[in-house]
Amino acid sequence: MIEDWMICVPNFSYVPGARRKSLVSLAPLLAAAPWLMGTPAHAQDGVVEAQEQTLELPAPPADAEMPEIETIITDDEFADEVPSLDAADDDALYEELESIDEFERRIATQDVEGQTDDEAPLGDPSLADGDTTEEIADAPVRDAELAAPLPPIDSLLSEPFEYAEAEAPRVQGDLRYRVALTGIEEAEAKSETDMSGLFNDLSALEDGDGEAANIAQLRARMAEDAELVRRILASEGWYSADVRSQIDSEGEGDEQQSFIATINTVPGPRYVFSDIVIDAPQTRPEGLIRRELSLELGDPIVAAEVLAAEAKVIVALPEWGYPFAELGQRDLLLDRESGEGIYTLPVDPGPLSVFGGIETSGDLVFDEEHLELLARFKRGELYDNRMVEDLRQALVATSLFSTVTVTPQRGGEPAPDGAEYATLLVEQNAGPPRTIAGSAGYGTGQGFRVEGSWTHRNLFPPEGALIVSGVLGTQEQGASATFRRSNAGRRDRTFALTAQARHTNYDAYEAYTGRIGALWSYSSTSIWQKPFTYAYGGQVLVSNEQDFDLVTRQRLRRTFYVAGLTGQLGIDRSDDLLNPTKGFRVAALVEPEGSLEGNFSPYVRAQLDGSAYFPATDSLVLAGRLRFGTIQGTSRYEVAPSRRFYAGGGGSVRGFGYQDLGPTVMEPNPDYPAPADIEPGTDPEDLPDEFIPRNIGGRSLFEAAAELRYRFGNFGLVAFVDAGQAWEETSPQFTDIRYGVGVGGRYYTNFGPLRFDVAMPIDRRTGESSFAVYVSIGQAF
Repeated sequence: MIEDWMICVPNFSYVPGARRKSLVSLAPLLAAAPWLMGTPAHAQDGVVEAQEQTLELPAPPADAEMPEIETIITDDEFADEVPSLDAADDDALYEELESIDEFERRIATQDVEGQTDDEAPLGDPSLADGDTTEEIADAPVRDAELAAPLPPIDSLLSEPFEYAEAEAPRVQGDLRYRVALTGIEEAEAKSETDMSGLFNDLSALEDGDGEAANIAQLRARMAEDAELVRRILASEGWYSADVRSQIDSEGEGDEQQSFIATINTVPGPRYVFSDIVIDAPQTRPEGLIRRELSLELGDPIVAAEVLAAEAKVIVALPEWGYPFAELGQRDLLLDRESGEGIYTLPVDPGPLSVFGGIETSGDLVFDEEHLELLARFKRGELYDNRMVEDLRQALVATSLFSTVTVTPQRGGEPAPDGAEYATLLVEQNAGPPRTIAGSAGYGTGQGFRVEGSWTHRNLFPPEGALIVSGVLGTQEQGASATFRRSNAGRRDRTFALTAQARHTNYDAYEAYTGRIGALWSYSSTSIWQKPFTYAYGGQVLVSNEQDFDLVTRQRLRRTFYVAGLTGQLGIDRSDDLLNPTKGFRVAALVEPEGSLEGNFSPYVRAQLDGSAYFPATDSLVLAGRLRFGTIQGTSRYEVAPSRRFYAGGGGSVRGFGYQDLGPTVMEPNPDYPAPADIEPGTDPEDLPDEFIPRNIGGRSLFEAAAELRYRFGNFGLVAFVDAGQAWEETSPQFTDIRYGVGVGGRYYTNFGPLRFDVAMPIDRRTGESSFAVYVSIGQAF
């Protein structure tokens, strides 16, 4: 009886393209003995390696019937075929073996059946050159899989996840499910991102509203959401998160089955920066790129912060003289053992550049000379992209273009200090230059008012506009024509020449006025709020006005001929033109003028305005305003009523009508009936006042206001108190000061807040309104 079996399999290898050597097949033996146990051979594409193995085979059972084995070759036939090992019979056994090269050459050149001597071996001419090394292809073998990185070890060791649920039963209708997201709370507590909320916004499961057609659709959604969770965690620095999904049955109904779709997360370590490498040449100033790249060692690797830091670099470089900078592809090398990452950013800053010339093309509105006038930079200054954007905004602000772009171009012209001149290319496309505008509204104390205008913004190039306007209202009617030259001689300076005819009929006075004026101004615009502003000019006006004669106690009409100069200076240190929250403003207006009727009688009108803003909190602002006015050098009677000081109204003391505050006189009420028209027995209290107060204006003015502004989102609330009065004297007397209080609402837009205020006077007197409403754009001050 055979007790033990041992089969020794020799080492062998198989490489494609190599010549095969014959092996003795063991298949008949293994087929004949099915009870033999061994280890199966494993093969891989390309190379098969089989190491020498010793297989111990157990003895067959005692009662086992040995199978009949067919004889393959007899012993005699085997002995005849095996050569003798006797040295006397074969001396070749002791000869030196030929080298591999010789063997390969002999095999390659040996005769092939049917081949003549002058033919190449195997029909291949390359085999007849005697070279034992042959190329197997015309070009090197390239296989992407050979260059691909090996998969992580843990992915090879982990077992594939199997769903825990049993096979879903057949249901009549759609199945229902609810979503459970677990394990993400640990990461969410260390991050500033609402990852659960982000998941809910992007989740395919949540988009399904808890219903799916079948289990396959539910599984597809879970697989998509599991990948979503991995991306969310990776974006916050958790690159090794283990995310698994599972479906559990939650009970059965008559027509629907309910499931729980669970996505369980184990965040793992949060990766941090261990090194930050900037692959870039030296810049000026030194270390500019690293300074602008706001990433620090030890910080978590958050995708949004990395993108923001890179965006900051590509914005900052053109502001420091590198308009042609480009960012390369970032590289992030993660170490799973330490939870650290090495971040590398290649940057090509391009040449250091300074401003060169300006070139333009397209449907031109301005020539290159006017473009250079609008630019706030000079040739040879360090390139700054903020100045380029300022030029583009200035062109847009003219409203003369349908499209306009400003882009830098490399000129190749060397500049001092190793820099290079950069040329700006301005692409212009002219837009419609004409505008028709209109507005309508109502104001307490001013009544209804409709205004319209026609403007040609470039009738006299460059930027020479003609404006024709008209107004029709309850208390005001008029027309005017204005020639305006914007950016006259320098950026943001405006020259205006105006001719105007107007009729006004207020409670304080009625006037028919003709005016011609010229004004040069340098003021703030929507794109540049200037810290210092000024204006100067002159005017001549003729006005026929109704005035009250204190001597005769009657109203009479007078004609005033006035000529004067205007000078204004402003300081603005606030943070916003229409919605200031901090800083202050001061403006002084001086108008020397005089009457041309008879002897010239000069006098001076002056006004000083100041306001301040203090942010108590991020949403609460305290604001205050003061105004003083005076007329020096003449009596009130010599000053036209339209040139005197009045208080009251939306820009003055809210709660009172327009121009309602100031020195008053009592005069007969035109609405009081004649004695003959009064019926006998009429109660005097039913009659209107026989005399009413009429404001005649003063030579001094004082106003003050305080506001408490609270903002929440795009809305705001305001509580305010205003005070003010005008006096006959040339300096404020601070007597009989009137007060108004109120509240207001604000709606904040991208161009400024919309204001709606409701105010009421304190200690209201006869003839004064109970309240007043004011609507406008911008804060009250």
